[in-house]
Order: sequence, then structure tokens, then C-alpha cells
Amino acid sequence: MDIALTLVVNPGCSFSLEKIAKDACGLIERIADTHTLSEGRAADLIFKSVAKDATDSATDSTTDSATLASFTRTLSPHLNSISGLDWCLGPEKYRKKRLILADMDSTMITVECIDELADFVGLKDKVAAITEAAMRGELDFEGALTERVALLKGLSRDALERCYSERISLMAGARALVQTMKEHGAQAVLVSGGFTYFTERVAAAIGFDVHRANVLEFDGDALSGTVQQPICGAQTKLDTLLEFKDKLGLEVHDILAVGDGANDIPMIEAAGLGVAYHAKPKTQAAAAASVRFGDLTSLLYFQGYRDQDFVI
Repeated sequence: MDIALTLVVNPGCSFSLEKIAKDACGLIERIADTHTLSEGRAADLIFKSVAKDATDSATDSTTDSATLASFTRTLSPHLNSISGLDWCLGPEKYRKKRLILADMDSTMITVECIDELADFVGLKDKVAAITEAAMRGELDFEGALTERVALLKGLSRDALERCYSERISLMAGARALVQTMKEHGAQAVLVSGGFTYFTERVAAAIGFDVHRANVLEFDGDALSGTVQQPICGAQTKLDTLLEFKDKLGLEVHDILAVGDGANDIPMIEAAGLGVAYHAKPKTQAAAAASVRFGDLTSLLYFQGYRDQDFVI
């Protein structure tokens, strides 16, 4: 198994891409083939597999996993200490994914919709504190969502429209990520613990094929303070991944999942490449890779895409 180490240097990084690459090769004492993905910004280091005898084929998988784990243990402390660097380590084979599942709030868009809605009723600080605790995994997601939605009772449809038009911005790189993957044959699913009122619009703006989220209930033209059951939470996200895996006839290695909160952990752990995006500590710990500094185009570099491949 060839192993790919992708390095993405962001503005303000304390070291050059070339130095980081050189130091990485020195740490694991292996020479790598270097592929430039973005001049001065992103590169792949491809570490070739050690040749095995034919009699060793039964143990190849175990050996490969051990090699990858060894690389990770050696490189992680050093690479994680570099401010401005995002990186990903994994098998070189099957890097370009055929399915992406993505969270919406604070992942595909820059805000938490429910916090912005709460601002219209003067409760943003209160709701945002609950959101933060839920995303950190300190509160039951379903209970926290029910509590927050109840605080929005009486909010008008007009306020929801104003919230979308005035407060919602796409995350940098969101369209490039989804459109580039789709150009290369991938399916894109937006699955959120937020609300369909927003996912429908965000999915259309970015280019997702499918969107799933919670449905706010209304009493006339105002929110009733309730949400349809069952709640779209962590289990729904995992179930959606498994559903599309089977529907599209994919293997685990074909799937990319990205999110920032604790409710994203099950789908991140189930994906071939699970990425924590500017995420909470528990989510980072569960993910195979993290984007701490850059935008969503980092996920394209992690798959081996070059700048010239991007669909902007």
C-alpha cells in the first residue's frame, strides 16, 4: 500500500511547504515522491509500499494498517504543532471519493442557523450557549434541539427569510468542493441537524443532490415552537451514509464525510475519509483528518485534486 501524506499550508504558517515536507520525510526515514497540488500551498508526499513476497499476501492488510498507524504516531505530534498547517495521511489508493456527506451549520455555511434565528427574538446568547454545549457533546442533541426550538415560538416566516438572506453565507470553498467532486462522478448529500428551510436553499446554492434536516412546524405564519419527529440527529446522519453506500453500491473507502460537531461523529467514523472541519475537540479526536486553518478546498487536496482540477 502506498501512503499519501497531503500537506496544506495556509497564510501565516510558520514554515514553508518545502521545509515541512523535508522534515516529514526525515521523521519517518523514507523518501517520497512529491506531487505539487497547489504551488507553494499544497503537495502530496507518496511513500511507496515495501515490496512483499507472494507468500505474504495474507498478511498484507495487517502490515499496511500497522505501517499507516506507525506513520501517524510518528508524524502527528510534529505536524499538529505547526500553526497554519492542515494535513491528511492515508492510503494513496481510492483517494478520490464517490460520495460526500456534509453537515451544514458551521461547515457548509459560516453560522449556526438556530443561533441567528434566536437573535430575532433577543435570545441569541442563551441559544448559542446551548448550541455550543450540544456540539461539544456535553448535552443530548435531541433534547437540546427541542429546548432551543421552543424558544423560537412565534417567530414569523418573514423572519426566517430575513435570516437566510441577511445572515447566511457559504463557507469558503464549499461550491468548489462539491462541484469538483460531482464533476468527477461523485454524489453529494447535505445532512444537517438544522432545518430544511435552510438546507433546501443551501443545497441548491452549493449543488448538493440531496438534503436532509429537521422540519420546523408552524402555527399559521409563525413557528409553533416544535419540530417534526423523529429528529434528524447523529443516527440519521449515520443511517443516511449507510443508505447511500448501499444505494450507490459503494465501499467504505469511496465515502467522505465532513462536519464540526459531536452529532457528526458517527458518520465521520463510518466514512473512508472522515474530516473534522474547524471542529469541536471530540469531533477532531474521532476524525481521520482535521482542517483547523484552511477552507473547504483542503478536502479536495486531501483527495489528490490539483488547482487545475477545481470547478469554481
